[in-house]
Amino acid sequence: MTTAAETTPTPHSASRHGHWLSTRPRLVVASGFMLFLELALIRWTGSNIVHLSYFTNFVLLGSFLGIGLGFLRVGRTTRQPYYSPIVLAALVLVVLLFPVTVDRQTEGVLYWTSLSASGPPPWLILPVIFVAAAVVLMGPAELVGRCFPELDRLEAYRYDLIGSLTGIALFTALSFLSAPPVVWGGIAALAYAVLLWPRRPWARVALLLPSLVVVGALAVETLTAGALWSPYYKVTYVRGHWNDVPLMNIDVNGIPHQQATPARSRLEWERQYALPYERSATGRLDDVLIVGAGSGTDVSIALSKGARHVDAVEIDPKLLELGRRHHPDRPYDDPRVTTHVTDGRAFLERTSGRYDLILFALPDSLTLVSGASSLRLESYLFTSQAMEAAREHLKPGGSFSMYNYYREGWLVDRLASTVQSAFGHRPCVDIVSETGQQAVITAGLTPDAQRCGGEWAGATADTPPPAGDDRPFLYLKDRTIPQIYLLTLGLILIVSMLAVRAVAGPYARMRPYADLFLLGVAFLLLETKSVTGFALLFGTTWVVNAIVFAGVLVAVLAAVEVTRRFRVPSLPVMYGVLLAGLLLAWLVPNSWLLGLPLPVRAVVAVVVAFLPIFAANVVFAKRFAGSADGTVAFGANLLGAMVGGCLEYLALVVGYQALLVVAGVVYLGAFALLPRTARAG
Repeated sequence: MTTAAETTPTPHSASRHGHWLSTRPRLVVASGFMLFLELALIRWTGSNIVHLSYFTNFVLLGSFLGIGLGFLRVGRTTRQPYYSPIVLAALVLVVLLFPVTVDRQTEGVLYWTSLSASGPPPWLILPVIFVAAAVVLMGPAELVGRCFPELDRLEAYRYDLIGSLTGIALFTALSFLSAPPVVWGGIAALAYAVLLWPRRPWARVALLLPSLVVVGALAVETLTAGALWSPYYKVTYVRGHWNDVPLMNIDVNGIPHQQATPARSRLEWERQYALPYERSATGRLDDVLIVGAGSGTDVSIALSKGARHVDAVEIDPKLLELGRRHHPDRPYDDPRVTTHVTDGRAFLERTSGRYDLILFALPDSLTLVSGASSLRLESYLFTSQAMEAAREHLKPGGSFSMYNYYREGWLVDRLASTVQSAFGHRPCVDIVSETGQQAVITAGLTPDAQRCGGEWAGATADTPPPAGDDRPFLYLKDRTIPQIYLLTLGLILIVSMLAVRAVAGPYARMRPYADLFLLGVAFLLLETKSVTGFALLFGTTWVVNAIVFAGVLVAVLAAVEVTRRFRVPSLPVMYGVLLAGLLLAWLVPNSWLLGLPLPVRAVVAVVVAFLPIFAANVVFAKRFAGSADGTVAFGANLLGAMVGGCLEYLALVVGYQALLVVAGVVYLGAFALLPRTARAG
């Protein structure tokens, strides 16, 4: 156990560092800036490096590494971390000068970075992004870590959490306002100036120059790209004509995504758009639901086919806005159309409406849910449970249809067998084009409600089973972690081990905090399970995501406040509460939660998800308060979170629910490594 002298701040600690801000406000600013910068890097790099939209949580893992290294550097140097703005400026220039984009002429849909793209190859640009993100975040983390020895352990952690919540709130507000990256860069430059402003003129130049480079480069990008910044994408569009037909090409994150054209022309060019209406036996279109309405072409086609009312669901408000302003047919101005800005699966779970036709219209999000390395925005839309939800909202004689460019024959068969499982009979499957496997899959509520052009041959022995809500990985054929992921994660861990040794010195410094390292591993798994669970229960929207992350921090802050103000049970007892919370979360299935009314579902989901999070952070707070070296202890915990981000890929094999079991095993390991003095105390 530590003595009072070890945990009590020295009276002149703030003046010793000579900063114009006192410790507490400096800690809030530094920690808020640290989280804001992490979120901004994730969004901005993903919008310019196409591999980050599909491949992995490189920036998140690099951020965890950098933050951990920043804490471990505390006490080993007195120099200010001017390297952080310099590396940030270099990163911005590299990304803007050597962007990775997809050729519009390439056929099919891009996933797993399988199609050709211009710019640096992934094996080169991804390591650069990972290392740069680590070095950039190491600077603010070092500034946060320097505040910790000046305060009581839990008080420092408290202000760190308040700053983190402020950073999330600021970035969420800017996302709501669709602020471009030049605003993010301006805030970063201001934060660097507040935290690092030097006395010497030459040092001021060294600080201001990279900040001006960042703001200037992002301003040029904003002005030249003409992009709209939605909460998910960097959206660019070009309006023009092709054979005297007006059209609008829309790219997101440098990837061709949509084309807004008149309904008549689209029906002439591509047969897939007409087939859902031809395969419906009744032809009745009193009520139509379109999921993935986008810029409005599918809605315009439904109206041209005689739909009397259309519910148009689109997750991205900027795509909807572009369609409202520029689509040649102006479908969103039609009084028969009602728009809904939300996630398609969430709409199906909440609506009481029933439809003659439900259409999944090219719902390929081309991006990942922030904070979950393998979950895409539309992942929960193609599971068995989603197809069953669609069936339940069909009127008698109604039909369900989906179309897209699926690239692989087994993928078409997998989706068709998923529909067959949900509807109880074989659907109609039309391969419109062998190139890119452009296909339409249609199923009536009953076999009599569909009119197939030919019988689908059925799933083959090579067809993978339908995806489910627990493993919603449609594009993963086998129940395994792809070899490229294993290789990449292995390299990340090797680089991280070398970086820790080079920056922090011998590993022996962290040996007393092995249990805190494992607490970081387990907590990241627990957080991932919460993010994915709430995405299923309430939608994969950016609002839900921001609320979950903020909720996690609020639960952590509550645990810290309870530990500071009250006498909480001993660590063995709190570990018991934690494991009981994990067991409760394991026993309460998402399928049961989805059946509850929305207000009740929210209350139960919050209790089930945040009970183990609260207990885990009471454990951490008690253990951290008694640590002999707060910055090393905190750094070890953050490095553990990075390893947890790597272990998150186990969900590709075992599913998200089983992450609770993995987390439980890791927590047991942390308890086994708990020092005797901490266990007795």
